[in-house]
Amino acid sequence: MSGIFKAYDIRGVYPVDLDAAMAEAIGRAYIEFTGAKKVVVGRDMRPHSEPLFQALAKGMVAQGAEVIDIGMCSTPQSYFANGTLKADGSVMITASHNPGEWNGFKLCRANAVPISGSTGIMDIQKIVENRSWKECGKPGRITTYDIRPEYAAFLRRFAKMDRKLKVVVDYANAMGLYEIGGITDLFDIVPLYDTLDGTFPNHEANPLHLATLDAIRAKVVEAGADFGAAFDGDADRCGFIDDKGEIIPMDLFTALIAQDILSDGPATILYDLRSSRAVPECIRANGGKAIQSRVGHAFIKAQMRENDAVFAGELSGHYYFKENFTAECQGLALIKLANLVCKKGKPVSELVAPLRKYFSSGEINSTVADVKPVLDAIRKKYADGNMYELDGISSEYPNWWFNVRSSNTEPLLRLIVEADSEALMEEKRDELLKLIRG
Repeated sequence: MSGIFKAYDIRGVYPVDLDAAMAEAIGRAYIEFTGAKKVVVGRDMRPHSEPLFQALAKGMVAQGAEVIDIGMCSTPQSYFANGTLKADGSVMITASHNPGEWNGFKLCRANAVPISGSTGIMDIQKIVENRSWKECGKPGRITTYDIRPEYAAFLRRFAKMDRKLKVVVDYANAMGLYEIGGITDLFDIVPLYDTLDGTFPNHEANPLHLATLDAIRAKVVEAGADFGAAFDGDADRCGFIDDKGEIIPMDLFTALIAQDILSDGPATILYDLRSSRAVPECIRANGGKAIQSRVGHAFIKAQMRENDAVFAGELSGHYYFKENFTAECQGLALIKLANLVCKKGKPVSELVAPLRKYFSSGEINSTVADVKPVLDAIRKKYADGNMYELDGISSEYPNWWFNVRSSNTEPLLRLIVEADSEALMEEKRDELLKLIRG
């Protein structure tokens, strides 16, 4: 049981790790822990998301809560519904980019504030294990609500395009169809894999795995499109492709969007500490305040609230907007890119080109049985740099920098190196990997 309760969500294989009985217990424990009276619950298109909804809702209702069933939706839509309907919390039933046999729950309090391992998931686990919820005398009820018209109207408020751009969209047979379902008329959409299918028959719904982008890259070039957008399973992440079919690094996309946001005036924008130096440089050049953040949505959302940030971008393709209750909103990311293309009058490849000025290793994973002595050795060797430990160890030098951090879920160290030249990046990458791998 304990294996399904993770750092950011609850997730496992259905029905081996996660079945109806477990879902009902989690529903009871969620209400016991949060005290929520009104909870928004949405779900993705996996065939077992519906039975998991029925069981989860049964547990919540048994504890006296009102469940607002918003049906199938994207994860950003569930966050929007949470805040817009002034609920006490929300649960999104999804396993995001995981294969079709997986499912799970993304949990929030009011205003889409996430519940993570350190802020409640482990408490909910204990309640489930001990079945320590109080019996409720008066059951709650299930109501239904269609949030899609309001979400579409919300997104449309930000559109400033003066023409319809041609955009290839890889829906990956998943919830991107709902995320931008209300705004497709604003674009000339060339669709890929635009039927819902929780078995993911075409490819894994994960734009971080670059092989999944081969089809959209080819289609952008073939169609002469302005750009491409590839959603993950629950549409809280998106990968973007430029007009030449090249992948836009997800950190550099943060800098692109920042330009559109900052055209409305100065603002604070967060970028995760794995991002290229080009990102804070671009934010500052456009009048913004750039603040580095830890990796992980729960940390980033909390830091956004602390700093009243309007936007944050993460190397994994999560883009967070204050307007959507400080949560992901990939439909808004798509609109912001379209706004920028129209305003600048340049193709996306030309807008990205000035940002492609450094050389990055990308994130490299190494299995390490005992990370402490490795990290101690790195601290000692690179103490002459500007070293800090916001998330793992980072050290900055005039012409290169690195970050190495432990995985939250596996015995891995993750390394990223960036330098002014490819040769220096490769030299420092190999130097660090020798320390890490022995």
